[in-house]
Amino acid sequence: MRGNESKQQPVFSYVSLEERVPPDHPLRAIRQTVDEILAQMSARFDSLYAASGRPSIPPERLLRALLLQVFFSVRSERMLMQQLDYNLLFRWFTGLEIDEPVWNHAVFSKNRDRLLNEELAREFFALVLERAQAHLSKEHFTVDGTLIEAWASHKSFQRKDGGTGDGGDFHGQQRKNDTHESRTDPDARLYRKSNGSEAKLSYLGHVMVENRNGLIVEAMVTEADGKAEVDAALLMARHRQAQRPGGRITLGADKAYDQRELVRVLREMEVTPHVAQNNRCRRSAIDARTTRHDGYAISQRKRPLIEKVFGWLKPIGGLKKVKLRGLEKVAWLFQFAAAAFNLWRIPKLEAVA
Repeated sequence: MRGNESKQQPVFSYVSLEERVPPDHPLRAIRQTVDEILAQMSARFDSLYAASGRPSIPPERLLRALLLQVFFSVRSERMLMQQLDYNLLFRWFTGLEIDEPVWNHAVFSKNRDRLLNEELAREFFALVLERAQAHLSKEHFTVDGTLIEAWASHKSFQRKDGGTGDGGDFHGQQRKNDTHESRTDPDARLYRKSNGSEAKLSYLGHVMVENRNGLIVEAMVTEADGKAEVDAALLMARHRQAQRPGGRITLGADKAYDQRELVRVLREMEVTPHVAQNNRCRRSAIDARTTRHDGYAISQRKRPLIEKVFGWLKPIGGLKKVKLRGLEKVAWLFQFAAAAFNLWRIPKLEAVA
């Protein structure tokens, strides 16, 4: 017997959002962890808002919505608000009731910019990392950097002294970061990752992962220049080493980090450099004192774990080309995306533990 299609819309719904989300949905474990972290940050949120005035978007809901934007590769705040309007899973995770109106996308962006900064993102990242302590290696790490394309065009890269031209016709001109800067994003730098690749207005994102499960333990963004990767590696290694006073750690990296000054400073910091040897037309800074040990070969086998991190952060986390401008905003976004990556991985690791 054929069923009849009812054209009458029901007035009430007796099924809650909680009942609609399957008990084994991957976001359930993430939601529980996020709620615990946000409860710890409640006092921090109180200090960021005035005691009186018009209520803002609750910071807990704002952060959950931003996590959804990272997890599901939602490319804009306007599209995120559309999803929150009709996607019941998004409503449940964010904490919106089924009939509660969503925010205007411009209001959401304004609240996000007022609330979030690199310091708050770093605090959120640290609390996420505390939940992953059982899955972390405390001694063995890998570091690498990646190019993050800025939200600025080549035409915006014009002379600092205000020379002639609007930047539209730059063929045949020699353009350098010393004499030119982007009018759209002054913090972005013209940079190319390797010989033969095109130069782009970019930032450099730096990540350190532990070698057991490939979780991110350090993340930062710098201006794009030839020394940024080495400087960032030293800063992150120093921070990791400070958490193991009197103990040594190992640091794996690719051939770009095979530099004598870097290797010397790492050894002075009691960090064993497990850097891939670059013997092409030169002598490597890594000799048999390091390569003869089995740990060096293990670090080299574990090194590709960091590429999986970039393979998630850039196409899924939205960091291939950022839509925010300025080093400060790009830095908090990168830190927040790194925290989201760890949140996505932790339930899977706990399931097989």
